[in-house]
Order: sequence, then structure tokens, then C-alpha cells
Amino acid sequence: MNNDEPVLLRSEGSVLRITLNRPRALNALNHAMVRRLGEALTLAAADASVTAVVLDGAGERGLCAGGDIRSIHEDAHAGGRASVGFWRDEYILNARIAAFPKPYVALMDGIVMGGGVGVSAHGSVRIVTERSRVAMPETGIGFVPDVGGTHLLARAPGELGTHLALTGRAVGAADALLCGLADQFVPSDRLTELTSALSRTTGAEEVANTVRRYTEVAPGGELGRGREWIDACYTAGTVEEIIDRLENSGVPEAKETAATLLTLSPTALKVTLAAVRRARGLGSLEAVLDQEFRVSCRAFAGHDLVEGVRARIIDKDRTPHWSPARLEDVTEAEVARHFEPLGDQELGLSAA
Repeated sequence: MNNDEPVLLRSEGSVLRITLNRPRALNALNHAMVRRLGEALTLAAADASVTAVVLDGAGERGLCAGGDIRSIHEDAHAGGRASVGFWRDEYILNARIAAFPKPYVALMDGIVMGGGVGVSAHGSVRIVTERSRVAMPETGIGFVPDVGGTHLLARAPGELGTHLALTGRAVGAADALLCGLADQFVPSDRLTELTSALSRTTGAEEVANTVRRYTEVAPGGELGRGREWIDACYTAGTVEEIIDRLENSGVPEAKETAATLLTLSPTALKVTLAAVRRARGLGSLEAVLDQEFRVSCRAFAGHDLVEGVRARIIDKDRTPHWSPARLEDVTEAEVARHFEPLGDQELGLSAA
């Protein structure tokens, strides 16, 4: 095994261990990593000696901070198309993880954001720890939640998923469990012992029983305490009305949330709201990934993604110049355009 490889594969007893291995980049995904993950799943599915797959991330900071945003920025700025190919393979991988025929155990320790959610939260066994910070933060860079994120958030209780999708807020273990982004809480200092025990399992039922032995009650979360104002505000029909309700709710946290939303890309906010609400009616993950691919391709060709990454990641001045700059200037037609079919460029997962 070459420890310089961005994805490390090793057999431990009956388990295939997969480690994302770009710790300096917080294990951000690039195209080569996505392809390697797909190859690993093909091998694991066909190998009768493999009981389960266990995914983790190298380093101390987290599983995965998402996609390689700098590369996407450079590609978009140069008018390239490599990012579209990356997303196509990434979304296909997300669907494969959800349909994987053996236990897929994701150790969602530390930071798990964007693409990191895509390679973990569609798994069959999703474990968070006291260190977990789970988020779909795309609106902060002028983008829209993808990798099946709108599918996951659309299924969260009440309007919690809408709140997380629009704000990009990171949540801890208890709130990830509440929102259906994870299944079990295991303290981080027991993960090594857990993975060792998993290596001795002989089937899906034994994997489930083993994880259950290490499961504890997660420390208290925050979203549940705000459920009343979140549900009341986010049932509004438009982003403008949501913000108005937040500002006038009489709840300090809600007013702070409104202020946050007003700093984000108006186009991304409106498209995100539409994406989550459309996802509720689409049903399958595959259909939602098809929708997300259309949205991602349209956002890639727009202004705000390049500008958002510039402001947050490249120049780090935190002063993005969105276009349009005001919510009222983002038309319904512009939002609808993001969801239009791509012709022969469709992802086509739901038609397969």
C-alpha cells in the first residue's frame, strides 16, 4: 500500500477499509478519488470474503470537507468542463453507495461537509461522534446543495432541512441524528475498537449488532429547541417571506439567521429553496441526483459560484459581489431555468 495515494484501501479481516487520504486538504475529493472509490466498491461487492466496507478520513480534523473547490473555481474561471465530468461521476458514486449490497459503514468523525456528506450519509450505517460537524454549506459560495443533499434534507422533520439547506449551518451529532443524516452515535475514542470488532463480523446482522454494542446517547443538540420558530418561518412560500418571518418572529436566533441569509447568494438561495421542495416530490435519490446535476451544470455556467469561491476560498475577503445582488431581482424564470433538462447531457440515473 502506497501511503501517498489519495485513497487508501486495505483489508482488515472481513472488512475493506477505505481511507480518504488528503489530510492537508481535509480530505477534499477530486476526480481521481471519486473514480478510486467507485473501483473499490466494485471490488468489495464482488468479493465474497468482504463482509462490509468501512470509510474514514486521514488526519485529525475530519472525514471530508467536500469537493476540491479550488479546482472547480479554476475550471469555471477558465471556461472548462472538467467539473461537470467530476460531478457526473461523483453523483453516480453517491447512488452506488446508497444501493451498495453490503453494510457501508461511514465514520463521520470531525468535519463532514458537501461531498463528504455524499460519500457518507447515503451509506447504510452512518456513525457520528462528539467531534462531528455535518453541513451542506453550498449557498455560502453561490452554489446549491448537491451529492444527494437535497434528497436528505427534504426528508428531515418539518422544515429543519430547509433551514440547513439555506443557511449552510453545520450541526453536531444529536442534530445530525435528528435530521436523518446519521444513524448512531459512538464516542470518537471508541472508533478504533469498533473497527477492530467489525473486522471479525461475518454478515450484515452481525455488523449491526456490533455497532449497536458501541452506540451511546449523543450529547444534546440545538435544533430541537428551535423547531417551533424554524417550522413557522420556513413554511413561507418564498425566500423573501422566510426572511421577513425570521426578522419579525421575536426570536433573537431567528433574527440572526435572517441577517445571515441576507449575506448569501440571492440566486443560490432561491434555487436551493426550489430544489429542496421539488426533491420532496421526486421520491428516489436517483431522481434527485438527476435534478441536482441539472442545477449544478447551470450554476457552474453562472456568475455566483466563481465569485463565491473567490471571496471565501481564494482571496478570503469575505465580500462576494453577487449578481443579481438582491433577492427581488432573481426572477422565477431564472430559478426555473436551473431545472430545465440538459438534453443528451442528462445524468439519467432515474431512467437507468
